[in-house]
Amino acid sequence: MNALKLQEFHRHLGARFSEVNGQEVVRDYGDWVAEQMALHHSAGLLDFSFRSRLCLVGADRARFLHGQVTNDVKKLRVGEGCYATITTTKGKMEGDLNVFCLADELLLDFEPGLSGKISQRLEKYIVADDVQVVDAAPHYGLLSVQGPKAEGVIRALGWFAEIPSQPLATVKLWDGTLGEILLANHPRLAVLGSSRREEAPLNSASQNGNPSVRAGITGYDLFIPQQSLSAVVERLMAATKGSGGCACGWRAHEAARIEAGIPRYGADMDETNLPLECGLEGRAISYTKGCYIGQEVINRIHSVGHVNRELRGLRLAEDLKTLPQRGDKLLHAGQEVGQITSAVHSPWLKANLALGLVRREANQIGTELRLQTAAGESHARIVALPFTV
Repeated sequence: MNALKLQEFHRHLGARFSEVNGQEVVRDYGDWVAEQMALHHSAGLLDFSFRSRLCLVGADRARFLHGQVTNDVKKLRVGEGCYATITTTKGKMEGDLNVFCLADELLLDFEPGLSGKISQRLEKYIVADDVQVVDAAPHYGLLSVQGPKAEGVIRALGWFAEIPSQPLATVKLWDGTLGEILLANHPRLAVLGSSRREEAPLNSASQNGNPSVRAGITGYDLFIPQQSLSAVVERLMAATKGSGGCACGWRAHEAARIEAGIPRYGADMDETNLPLECGLEGRAISYTKGCYIGQEVINRIHSVGHVNRELRGLRLAEDLKTLPQRGDKLLHAGQEVGQITSAVHSPWLKANLALGLVRREANQIGTELRLQTAAGESHARIVALPFTV
C-alpha cells in the first residue's frame, strides 16, 4: 500500500486510515458524521494525494488525447478543462478522468491505482506522435476543499489574485518558497455539465427546513509540489477551521458522493460498463468531436439504439440492519433485474440510500424492487437523483 506523504499531519488530527485500490486514504478523523455535515454546511479539507495524476507533454498532446477520450479536448484553451471517459474499441470504460489544459501540458486526474493501466493504454496508441506520458503524482500532491464555504477558504489564503469561476478552470501561482501551485475550480460533489437538471446548492432546503436537492456544491483542488505539501496543508487547515469546517476523510466524502448520485469508477462503473449506462452522457461525451477509440459503438447507441441497463438511485428500507454490498441483487416480479453498486446510511437525509445498475424494463422512477442480500430480502424503490428528502 502506498502511504500518504502527510500521514503524520493526519495522525495528529486523529486520523484512521484505510485503503482504496492499493493507495492509503484517511478513512475518517473519528467522527465521520460531523465531517459530512461540514461538507454540507461549511467546508471540508481532503487529502486526495492518493488519486492518480498523469501529464501529457509534447506538441501533439491535445490532438493525441482528443483521439483517446470521449470529450472534446481540442477545443480547450489554456486554463480550461473537461470531464471525459476513456473507452475500448467496444465502447467499454477503462476509466474516467478530469482533463486540465495548461500552457505546456495536459494534466489528467483520475481514480487511485490506475496510473499504470492508463499509461499503458495511452502509450499503446503513440506511434509517431510527439507525446510523452509522465507520472505527476511523485512530484505533486493534491489537496481539496469542498463545501459551500470553499471559496472563502481559498480567499483566506491570500495567495490568488483571481479565483477561477468556471468548473475545471485553473490558475497558477508561483511562489518563491512554495513553488508552482495550480488552483482548479472543481466541485467534486456536483454533477457538472449534465443535461439532466439545473444544480442546486448542497445546503439548499425545502420550505420546512429540510434538505432538498443537494448538488452544486462549490469546491477547489490545489496541486502542490510535494516538498511544499506540509506548509500548504497547515495554512489550508487554519483557513478551513476559520470557516467553521474541518478535515474530512474518505467515508464522509463517499456518503456525500452517493447522496449526489455521482458514480465512481471502480464502484458504480467499471470495464463492463458503457458510459451511457452510468449517466455520463451529458457531461463526458461529445457527439460532434470526430473520431476517438470507441466512438463508433457509442455513437451508434446514441443514434439508433439504447442501453439495456442504467444507473439509478434507490431508497432502501428504513429498518435495514446491514447495508447491501456491491453486487447484491435487485429483483422485480421474481426476476433479477439489477445489482447494487454503492450504498450508505445518509446522516444528512436520515435514510438508507444506494446506487445500482437496473435493467431498462424495470428502472423507471417509482418502481418497487426487492433487494436480496445475505441477510434476506427487503424493499427498494427507484427515485430520482440526486437524492432528496
